[in-house]
Amino acid sequence: MTAILAGAPHTRHGRAPLTPATRTMPALLACSHGTSSPAGQRAVAGLVQAVADRRPDVPVAGSFVDVQQPDVPTSLTGLGRGAVRIVPLLLSAGYHVHVDLTEAAATNPDTRVMRALGPDPRLVRQLQHRLTEAGLAAGDAVVLAAAGSSDAGAVAHCEQTGEMLAAALRRDVITGFISAAGPSLGDAVATARAGLRARPDGAGRVVVATYLLAPGYFADLAVGCGADVVTPPLLVDGEVPPVELVDLVLDRYLAC
Repeated sequence: MTAILAGAPHTRHGRAPLTPATRTMPALLACSHGTSSPAGQRAVAGLVQAVADRRPDVPVAGSFVDVQQPDVPTSLTGLGRGAVRIVPLLLSAGYHVHVDLTEAAATNPDTRVMRALGPDPRLVRQLQHRLTEAGLAAGDAVVLAAAGSSDAGAVAHCEQTGEMLAAALRRDVITGFISAAGPSLGDAVATARAGLRARPDGAGRVVVATYLLAPGYFADLAVGCGADVVTPPLLVDGEVPPVELVDLVLDRYLAC
């Protein structure tokens, strides 16, 4: 195992860590937002570890743009010389990708910032899986809960994910934002509930599909949005990270 979590190299099963002198593949620096939620921290760390386990030939490190340490510059220093590919563990490319990660990468000509995780059909399939687990019924109204951003492109990517989910479910999906963009999640839930009440039978529930990577403050806000059912985020503490999410991180790393 050659993961470097929280900026410190570690090994298991007697395998020596890869170093800039011995590695042949660029390092993978998985950068998430960061959270004060212990459950969220464990869930994200589990994904980073699963990526490292899948590719023992690649040095893998975890870093954060906010809340947690190490930050990206510290992690880049810890990886030493050699090529590094920063994979944002973010569902859309907003300020953190365009500014924070780009500025950090600019200090090293061998460092590249790869695409954010979304939009991607694999994320949509995981959203569908969570909805199925929640018992989504034919008459339910679906709302996609996204974090939100002041970046118009990031908002558009979330809306695109909502459209992809609607196509996969073959029903309307309203996208609502927890912060920084509209409609707000609360307004989206209210719109969905008004639509249910307008039906002749007035039946059905409002079910929120949580489009967040892991537990944390925003996931807690989603739970309190007034919907009848709110799904867990894509990663859940104590669950094995979905194989498709591991594949997605590695695909972003390998993209040229």
